[in-house]
Amino acid sequence: MYELQPVFTEKAECQDCFKCVRNCPAKAIKVEQNSAVVIPEVCVACGRCVDTCPAGAKRIRNDTGRVRRLLEQDRRVVVSLAPSYVSEFPGVRVEQLATAFMRLGFAGVSETALGAEQVSAHVRNHLTRNHEPQLMVSSACPTAVAMLSRFAPHLAKFITPVVSPLLAHCQMLKGWLGDKTNVVFVGPCIAKKMESDGHSSLLDAALTFKDLRGWLAELELLEELNQMPDTPLIPRRAQGGALYPVDGGMIAGIRDKSGELDAGFMALSGLTQIIDGLEGLDMRPLRKPLFLEVLACEGGCVNGPGTTVKGRTVGKRLDVLSALSSPVIPEPAETVGMRMQIEIIPPDEQRPSETLIREALQRVGKTSAADEMNCGGCGYESCREFAVALIHLKAEPAMCVSYMRRLAQNKASALIHAMPAGVVIADEKLRIVECNRAFAELSGSEGIIVYDACPGLKGVALEKMLKETALFRHVLKSGQAIAHRDVRIGTRLCQVTIFTVEPQRLIGAVLADVTQPAIQRGQVIRKAQDVIRKNLATVQQIACLLGENAAESEMILSSIITSFSHDGTMEKLDEPT
Repeated sequence: MYELQPVFTEKAECQDCFKCVRNCPAKAIKVEQNSAVVIPEVCVACGRCVDTCPAGAKRIRNDTGRVRRLLEQDRRVVVSLAPSYVSEFPGVRVEQLATAFMRLGFAGVSETALGAEQVSAHVRNHLTRNHEPQLMVSSACPTAVAMLSRFAPHLAKFITPVVSPLLAHCQMLKGWLGDKTNVVFVGPCIAKKMESDGHSSLLDAALTFKDLRGWLAELELLEELNQMPDTPLIPRRAQGGALYPVDGGMIAGIRDKSGELDAGFMALSGLTQIIDGLEGLDMRPLRKPLFLEVLACEGGCVNGPGTTVKGRTVGKRLDVLSALSSPVIPEPAETVGMRMQIEIIPPDEQRPSETLIREALQRVGKTSAADEMNCGGCGYESCREFAVALIHLKAEPAMCVSYMRRLAQNKASALIHAMPAGVVIADEKLRIVECNRAFAELSGSEGIIVYDACPGLKGVALEKMLKETALFRHVLKSGQAIAHRDVRIGTRLCQVTIFTVEPQRLIGAVLADVTQPAIQRGQVIRKAQDVIRKNLATVQQIACLLGENAAESEMILSSIITSFSHDGTMEKLDEPT
């Protein structure tokens, strides 16, 4: 079930706009049965689809119920609180948040930044001892790690084999409080839900700040936060690790009081910027070690998908800096297992052959390079990338806007030209957009000559084909349709129906020559049906008076319709005696 994954689609809400496909940096969205669903094994939990879905069909799994069940079991459950709480709850002290968690039933609160300090300490020691000119990429952001390991394996080998700050913190909490302690993360990150799924022995569940706000609001605690008393943290306030939620914060902690490290430092935030920024770096010779801090969210964790306010990055950075008690990174704790094996996942989808790509393009009516518009409406950057997605069953032909438009136009055109009655569509200047041959025939031989010279009569003034266009102007201006109006066109008597296609921009009309036998029969049938309908309504009101006579009149009218519908002749009916 997709609903068991950190990010999933509520199919009933999906509006087929493919905006999530366009914005997913991992292309972890596939369209099946007209719904855009997340591919769990490809998703990196960046939350981009959640932020961009206009219908709210992309959802983040809410683990509040799981956490409540843990608390109901009377087990010791502690919170690992992300340092970006500062920008999520401005004006609220962390000790006041700790009190709110205690009221929810938690046994205590500790800052995830304590684990971040350990990660920084181990990386700093590695840089101090290692002077080889090599590239090192931070492992602190699980989304960035997942993106590199799945889509840039040639770069993933440079990720430092160090656990994330959260997993380091979970080990520390179990070391302080015992292995049976349950840990719940609370912060801005969806990827922590992936960590809880993959490391359930360390982390029991992960809540976003949005999840927490909903829980606090339900218990009417949200408005009281800045009035609550303080509760001490386990075991102390964090120091340098509190800088982690802003880009460059990890680097600042590593470099502080580390002497002159003979290494270069750079920070990249945003998945697209990370992939683009690292491209070609594996082939570039380095003169000294280069450490890259990578964060999936632009501006850092303060703009994570689980936050309630996006943007305002400068203000959030100032909030983080103002709450920093000390930039110092403590010495590494040897009791914490910091080693982590980075799993490089090679792509399981090979690039299709040129023949397969051409065949896929032909499925959506693109038979030449000129047909490849690369409009991006399908969510892919080019028609060829869309063709590859078709081959891998991640896309459907209906996602191609130009193909569907052309298909609709072809169907509409075929229907118009197959109709025996005259059909015309005109624009706001009453110039013909399209018409069929039957419409041209209403104007006589001259109309047919013009039609043969200009099929569809596109751009021809309507008044050149019809002398009287007042009804068309009325419908165009008022938007009110005119149905079954008898109008004489030359020597012909036509029944005209005029309707709006696009208000005050396009109108359409069906003109039936009632002098033709087939049209006459159709009129008789329609009028007979009207009589039956009116007669039946009368029968319902005075059924007890009409009795069998009502049924007999219905049978007579029905026989008229049947006779005209089958062979176009009206059988002679004996008059009732």
